[in-house]
Amino acid sequence: MVFDMGGVLIDYNPRHLYRKLIPQEAEMEHFLANVTTREWHMRQDYDGDPAAATRELQALHPGREALISAYYDRFDEMLDHAFPAMADLVERLGDAGVPLYLLSNAPGFLDAWLRGPGRVRHPFIARFRDYVVSGNVGCWKPDAAIFELTCRTGGFDPPDAVFIDDVVANVEGARVAGMSGIHHRSAEETVAELRALGFPA
Repeated sequence: MVFDMGGVLIDYNPRHLYRKLIPQEAEMEHFLANVTTREWHMRQDYDGDPAAATRELQALHPGREALISAYYDRFDEMLDHAFPAMADLVERLGDAGVPLYLLSNAPGFLDAWLRGPGRVRHPFIARFRDYVVSGNVGCWKPDAAIFELTCRTGGFDPPDAVFIDDVVANVEGARVAGMSGIHHRSAEETVAELRALGFPA
């Protein structure tokens, strides 16, 4: 079974960090919408270099250098909050012997976090046998290549795998690659779909 991370297992959200750095809510929202934008960050999920991207953005926004640096220097603080019901699901599946893998569109450095500090912060992460992080492998969801790579990494065939993601396009990409797909909307719905497929959820 293959899980997405952000939005499924962990509440990835820059606001978890920037509320500490910019006390005024409106000012924080303006910063996230106009400086460290979603589009800027998503480039690092693909083949971007976070350090170079940070320097380039700092040059465009003098006076905001420290706030921009914090985005990747303190990225782990955006990952502090797991979804308890989904963490419990991973633990139950692991106890039942279901092989678990994680597939994330994220900067390459996330892989080291998952294998070290992430396991300390969220012990359920250690239940996964391996991790595929787009920034490390040169392909990304929803392209078929990353699903095929994930299957090769785990040593299983696509028809034998179930992929869970909160983004419909990614679920559809997995299905095109031959995997079963579950569009995650809530823990209750995902558990029900897994049970319908015969998993001990």
